[in-house]
Amino acid sequence: MGLREHVRLSDLDGLRRLAVDATLGIADLVEAMHRTITDAPFVVGRARGSRTRGITGFVYQSVRGVTRVVGLGTGAIFRSLAPFARDAGSSRQREAVIAVLNGVLGDRLAATGNPLAIAMSVRNAGVPVAIARAGLAAAYPRHARKVAVFVHGLCMNDLAWSREGHDHGAALARDLGFTPVYIHYNTGRPIDANGGELDALLESLVREWPVRIDRLVIVGHSMGGLVARSACDHASRAGRTWTKRLDSLVFLGTPHLGAPLERAGAWVDRLVAVSPYSAPLARLGRLRSAGIKDLRHGRASETRQPLPPPHGIRCYAIAASTGRLRGDGLVPVRSAHGVELPAAQRWVAGGTGHLELLSSPAVYARMKAWLARRAPR
Repeated sequence: MGLREHVRLSDLDGLRRLAVDATLGIADLVEAMHRTITDAPFVVGRARGSRTRGITGFVYQSVRGVTRVVGLGTGAIFRSLAPFARDAGSSRQREAVIAVLNGVLGDRLAATGNPLAIAMSVRNAGVPVAIARAGLAAAYPRHARKVAVFVHGLCMNDLAWSREGHDHGAALARDLGFTPVYIHYNTGRPIDANGGELDALLESLVREWPVRIDRLVIVGHSMGGLVARSACDHASRAGRTWTKRLDSLVFLGTPHLGAPLERAGAWVDRLVAVSPYSAPLARLGRLRSAGIKDLRHGRASETRQPLPPPHGIRCYAIAASTGRLRGDGLVPVRSAHGVELPAAQRWVAGGTGHLELLSSPAVYARMKAWLARRAPR
């Protein structure tokens, strides 16, 4: 099946909405720069406003008005076609593109109700699974009493766990008898918001699982580890019961102390905003989603505090190092080992990049050894 057959009407509608929003945003940016140049303020300082006046202001207002009218008109066309549309299957390419869009703009997609926004769910082979006993039993006919939940990283999706012929979940099912469950979520939303949703989802999953879950483990890659920690924090504050089944957390390249690249992006934002002439361009830098901004210090955006270590849960952390850098190119070793852990519960995978944590035989061997024994409670 070709890639075109995987493009859905809702995808085109979502892209249409993005195009309208982008046009309005560019019009605002250009008008702000026009106003600054016209006013000729000092090089350093604040601009006196972002809207132009007179005929110039009327032109920009007209551009925005026409864009909104076109957006409403095309929206009506898509709504009229919706009853006749039949969603085709998907593809790894389509899923990858949507995952990246959600990573970069996911908070805005969710806030505007864009159909491209990903809703958190459990998926099996890329297909959403209803969190109900019958749906889970049908999706997981070999449902075990041991469940491993996998939470992917920024700009990724649940299919990314299968890489270069290896899948940590399938391997744990084969070697240790776990049933792997993959979470799919919008990585552009705040980490705290995703953590709250994951908390509620896991409570339902444990309650509706076809058999009693005796042992639950969570494996989080990159941002997924922070979302898992946030879910534990929400659970402790809400008095959830699913954490009573939680045995271990495994972090793969999780930036517990933040990601330097995001901190550099924030520094550039502040530098650009120093001058009223360049300040409008800072809007482009702020297009980074709330999820990306949360990676600056590895913390939940709502509390603005570092995520606390999960109380009473055995944690394991694997960092990666490319050899040239003391890190995997995105997350330094120190950040990946940021949770205070005994030496036996942390490890560095040498000659490994950030994404290779998903497919490295050495990483799997270390994780398998850790999870072969149930952690003492």
